[in-house]
Amino acid sequence: MLIKRPSDIASSEITSEAVYKERRRFLQQMTGLGLAAGMGGYLGSAEAAYGGKPLTFNKPGAFRLDEKLTPYKDVTTYNNFYEFSTSKQVPARMAHTLRPSPWSVSVEGACARPGNYALEDLLKPHAQEERIYRFRCVEGWSMVIPWVGIPLASMLKRFEPTSGAKYVMFETLQDTRQFPNQHSRVLDWPYVEGLTIDEAMNPLTLMATGLYGEALPNQNGAPMRLVVPWKYGFKSIKSIVRIRFVEKMPTSSWMKASSREYGFYSNVNPQVSHPRWSQRSERRIGEWGRRDTLMFNGYAEQVAHLYSGMDLKKYF
Repeated sequence: MLIKRPSDIASSEITSEAVYKERRRFLQQMTGLGLAAGMGGYLGSAEAAYGGKPLTFNKPGAFRLDEKLTPYKDVTTYNNFYEFSTSKQVPARMAHTLRPSPWSVSVEGACARPGNYALEDLLKPHAQEERIYRFRCVEGWSMVIPWVGIPLASMLKRFEPTSGAKYVMFETLQDTRQFPNQHSRVLDWPYVEGLTIDEAMNPLTLMATGLYGEALPNQNGAPMRLVVPWKYGFKSIKSIVRIRFVEKMPTSSWMKASSREYGFYSNVNPQVSHPRWSQRSERRIGEWGRRDTLMFNGYAEQVAHLYSGMDLKKYF
């Protein structure tokens, strides 16, 4: 089995990243002394210049991998974030324009508790946890990332979705001062994505607020983003400001841009090729060569039942 519970994994199996281990050990010691809450200005290494404030979280999380982590520097300097640039290297240099605090999220649609929620109020009732997930991009590259966040289901249940909530739509901030590339016509802004309610409530789906034990860097989607590890990366929408419960399938930004290339489900499926390239293999960032792509990115045991009886070549 590729996904393990924390009790099944020795720490040496999780990562060989020395900086990460030292940071985690330091923060754990500070938490035990009751000092971590005051560590907002701590920067554990030169790499942290790209990162945010250290996070505290109560548990290691239900899902972790025994695969080598992608180096922090690669995770934070190789990004698809079209609101900044279509180049993968530019967002890390441009992301200082984003102001992730204060931040609020509008909750709308078929739910009993709509409203405008400050980020801290959204996160307060929930215990944040760390999860190590594979992350696969439709362009053929992949990473293994230690995310920090809360299960999306925990957040959504708080709003008491009604029977009319068949889908959940998410929207990114639209502000050309903070996202200068929204002046371009590369996409129809703001960025929109969606999940079925069952996908949104799946235990794997995470609302991430950090990575590598630190608050999300701007270029990785600060202050909060989705992580849907069995789908291609563009489904994991960044810098979310709106959550809407809807009855009909929403049209996502990439569906609108090219429905032939980007379907609503966007599950990692090596048997369905992108019109311009195969999805049978992938390049893990930081490694030489390529590896075979796993069905549902290796999470079939957890999510295959969501698509029982569906023609995954038609509903791609």
